Amino acid sequence: MPAAAAAPPTIRALLARRELDLHLATPADDAALDLPVRWVHSSDLADPTPFLSEEVVLLTTGTQFAGDAGADADDAAIGYVRRLRDRGVRGLGFGTEVVRDGIPDPLRAACVSVGMPLFEVPYRTPFIAVARAAAEAIAAQAYARRSWALDAQRSLALAALRPDGFDATLAELARQLDAWVGLYDASGARTHAHAAPGWAADDELRRAVDDEAAALLRRGGGTGAAMRLAGRPVTLQTLGSGGQRGVLVTAGAELDQDARAVVTAVVATTGLALEQRRMTAGAWSRLRAALVDLMVEGHLGLARDVATDAWGGFPAAPYTVAVADALAPTGSRELLDHHAATGRLFYGRDADGVLLIVSAADRTMLDEIAGRLTWRLGTAAAPADPDLPAARDRARLARDRGLPGAATDVADAPGDLLDDLATASARARAGAELVALRNHDARHGTALEATLAAWLDHDGAHEATARALGVHRHTVRTRIALAQRLLGRDLSTFADRAAVWTALRLSP
Repeated sequence: MPAAAAAPPTIRALLARRELDLHLATPADDAALDLPVRWVHSSDLADPTPFLSEEVVLLTTGTQFAGDAGADADDAAIGYVRRLRDRGVRGLGFGTEVVRDGIPDPLRAACVSVGMPLFEVPYRTPFIAVARAAAEAIAAQAYARRSWALDAQRSLALAALRPDGFDATLAELARQLDAWVGLYDASGARTHAHAAPGWAADDELRRAVDDEAAALLRRGGGTGAAMRLAGRPVTLQTLGSGGQRGVLVTAGAELDQDARAVVTAVVATTGLALEQRRMTAGAWSRLRAALVDLMVEGHLGLARDVATDAWGGFPAAPYTVAVADALAPTGSRELLDHHAATGRLFYGRDADGVLLIVSAADRTMLDEIAGRLTWRLGTAAAPADPDLPAARDRARLARDRGLPGAATDVADAPGDLLDDLATASARARAGAELVALRNHDARHGTALEATLAAWLDHDGAHEATARALGVHRHTVRTRIALAQRLLGRDLSTFADRAAVWTALRLSP
């Protein structure tokens, strides 16, 4: 619990009240003395447990033991203390010099045996004074908890007003609870995680929480759960209408009523924020896509002004332009928005993917995005505004040749120019160029196409082509002459040779 909260009333706290003059009568574990006490009750019944609640301290004068002696006294005492323990009584106070002097030895022995703290209440200290001291401590603790809850909610409200209010609110909740706080989206992926200073969630706890959050979302409905995972107290609360917007998790803090109220307030505001995000995400996405269209049509100045007004900034030239895969994985928008909020990144939906723009100095940001999102990113330089449309086209080519999880610059992309030219229409045009040659080979069983390809690969050298094909050079010369007539090309010119070579490479 947060340090701002007052310590709950305990037996140790009662013993420390000097005006009560209470004295511990038996050895007691520190843990037993420090357990919270909910109330102080007094009774001389032989079995007061039907009238007691848990976590109370019981005061007695020992009237119920007055007639016992010998073995009967031992049996009565041990049975009495065991009943108190089983009922959840925290400790026993014995009022001396009222019915008898001192504390009976059988009762001392029984308390030692059972592990029940036993303290002496002297004659001059009325039971009502002990009860009042406990009540004052309980009231002070309750007041401190209420005050902490109000202060915590005030701090959370201030955090929500920050530019990064969503993230800041979760970080502040972790600090107020002195715990770990995680947020999971509707798919069960952890999107945010914050820990109080000095607090760390180990891998076992994170894995257990991840699994439980995913299971809670699969069950559906607006539900919550409290449990212990990896030895830590954990609470999970679904967010949004029907519990389908995600899960808020706190780990490492035992939540009392006031702490639960604080968490509930954050659940409400977080759920509302997620609903608002859902409602506005489509509009923002369409605006970004419209700005991308403006940019590629040459209106970068207008797009920059709108982006600056909407998101507070735009990268400065010279630019690095990137194009990503069409499908964005879960959590991509949160990462992109994080960078876009600084004004160092612009992104928006493109015709067949996502367009990203950064200043050339921030090129490494694209490597981070590609790695974290396992995106296949293609990049290209755009020195000034007018270069952006062409840079986008080059980046698209680099993306199509790149690998997932990497940002590949067009200068480093594998392949050659023919790979870029190999469109469906270009392949069809190449096939049409060679149809006469292929028809002749099919009708007459000749090998004009194979001979022409080998001849071009050997730079038009008849002797080298003949050796490669295992035929006479005059045969090569005759075949090339026939192929030239069929194609209607003058293969002594570079232009016609290049056209035929390209057709041979592109045609399927």
